[in-house]
Amino acid sequence: MLECVNLKKKYMTTTAVEDISATIEEGRIYALLGPNGSGKTTLMKMIAGLTKPTSGTLLFEGREIGVESKKHIAYMPTESYFYSYMSCRDIGKYYQDFFEDFSTERYERLLEEMELDPLQKASKMSSGMMAKLKIAVTLSRDSRLVMLDEPLNGIDIIARDRIINTITASTGDNRSFILSSHLVDELEKIIDYAIFVKNGRVIRQGDAKALRDETGMSIVELYKSIYA
Repeated sequence: MLECVNLKKKYMTTTAVEDISATIEEGRIYALLGPNGSGKTTLMKMIAGLTKPTSGTLLFEGREIGVESKKHIAYMPTESYFYSYMSCRDIGKYYQDFFEDFSTERYERLLEEMELDPLQKASKMSSGMMAKLKIAVTLSRDSRLVMLDEPLNGIDIIARDRIINTITASTGDNRSFILSSHLVDELEKIIDYAIFVKNGRVIRQGDAKALRDETGMSIVELYKSIYA
């Protein structure tokens, strides 16, 4: 589905991503792991087409990232990006105008599952409520690739389980997820593949089960051994 080969992104004198290569296959959940500042968000923004690589190759279904790929890739950033005057219902209409694959019916169902009031405005939401809203609106698209940057940040333990269940229920043979997080223990039970990023480089990656069998460690323990 997605192929990254020797990707590099440089901002003036700062190199955010350095020589990253990875392949995303259909129907799998990928964890993009690493501490803040390791290059995870920059990589996701390049895949989403929001910033261009300085060098390297980035292909979605054999084509360069561009207008066409954006129709099939849903990206949820860490930042809050809704206008403060918008209500949950307004945000749904906003997305429906922009994305042909947006399902209003699914969005309304997810709002109910996330216990969000359709009439509540973004300006009145707590950080946890906003986090749930971003997930609801992103998962309401029928995208082939879904990228969630730190989806569990600011969300209480009970709501995290609900979100994890929602993500797993949204997977399919033709759909893949990339989840960026440093809350590894929450993701370990659902991921198929782990990519460890440090200082803009992939320093280890592999099938989650194979990594556990090879190292004798859980993904959480492996994370600690890499970054501690």
